[in-house]
Amino acid sequence: MNDTKRLRRPPEGGYVRGDETRLRIIVAAIESFGEHGFDGASTREIAARAGVNAPALQYYFENKEGVYRACAEYMADEAVVNFGPVIAHATHVLESGGAMPVLIDAFIRIQEAIADRMFAKGCGTTNHRLFFAREQVGHEPMIATEILTRRVRQPLNDVSARLMARITGTQPDDPGTLIRMISMHGQLLMFHVAPRTTLALLGWKEIDVEKGEFLKGIVREQTRTLLEKWARETAASESKSSSKVAARAAVKSAAKLPKPAAPAARKRLTTAGAARKTRKSA
Repeated sequence: MNDTKRLRRPPEGGYVRGDETRLRIIVAAIESFGEHGFDGASTREIAARAGVNAPALQYYFENKEGVYRACAEYMADEAVVNFGPVIAHATHVLESGGAMPVLIDAFIRIQEAIADRMFAKGCGTTNHRLFFAREQVGHEPMIATEILTRRVRQPLNDVSARLMARITGTQPDDPGTLIRMISMHGQLLMFHVAPRTTLALLGWKEIDVEKGEFLKGIVREQTRTLLEKWARETAASESKSSSKVAARAAVKSAAKLPKPAAPAARKRLTTAGAARKTRKSA
């Protein structure tokens, strides 16, 4: 797939605020790309959905690749608004040497921001899910993955992995650390990617604000239980390691001290000394 051509305006920062026409095209394009994929969507159909003519689309984006890139930037803009504050908070907690309960709370705040993004911030539409699903399969242009990874996923994953590493006493790039992080955040994923299955199982028609809070509460409790368990294991392991280090240090220190003479040797020395004194007296 060819790289996206340079747009008529810089893509950084997403759409121009107040430019309703451009935003209308982006929203229509997300719907079209979600339904048909990049190859199946056409600029003519996107323009028709947006209620504009084809030259307007070309003016703003030049071509279909430009539209697709703008969709990814727009979705990244929305996600940054949601995740930016919790990423900044978690970074501050890590850099300031926060205590274990503060680290756990920071991780849960990130998790709840993910839930809010899924259930309460308008990202749960079918077309958004389909856009992401097609992008994740890997059949769409790489530019969307590059934008979303650089602006949203990497910062979110990096800080989550650092928190998990501190809680579990491991390294951020350790596979076990990453699997734990993914599994914690993955508790919410089924409700986002398979809503028909989960809603049918629960007998719900939708996940409204009230049900979203209910879900968050259960996931929060599960996450806190596991994180606190791992934190206790980390503390116990560190305490055991400290005890071993102290014991080894004590052994080394004792080895440097002069060894006292054995009792039998001391007795022989005393007897020999007394004999010498007797001979001198004689």
